[in-house]
Amino acid sequence: MSTAPNRPNILDALCPSRDVFVDLADKWVLLMLVSLREGGAQRYSELRRSLGGISRKMLSQTLRMMERDGLVLRSVDPKSTPPPVLYSLTELGGELAEETRPLCAWTEKRTAVVQEARATYDRRQGTDQEA
Repeated sequence: MSTAPNRPNILDALCPSRDVFVDLADKWVLLMLVSLREGGAQRYSELRRSLGGISRKMLSQTLRMMERDGLVLRSVDPKSTPPPVLYSLTELGGELAEETRPLCAWTEKRTAVVQEARATYDRRQGTDQEA
């Protein structure tokens, strides 16, 4: 199947949309979108707790990337001491966060089926390796 010239195609390794897609498909990006969508603006420590298992380094890198991509807004209240830093979704980030709802719902609904498929595969692989 060919696409029209200059039309974005994430399957084309040279297309800029591929680079954006790869960044957005990161597990921490997706989980952060969900956390900010459900919990609203959060401080760094709140966001880290809500994500469970993310390192400080990965959280910082992911937040910077999402801010660079226009998905997250970092705001500082200079009136307070120390000034609190809050992270929230931009309009673009909110739009993307809404698009994750069906994926989240499907995952929660079908987790048991996927786990069973994994167990079946693992049993089959264990049998193949013994032969």
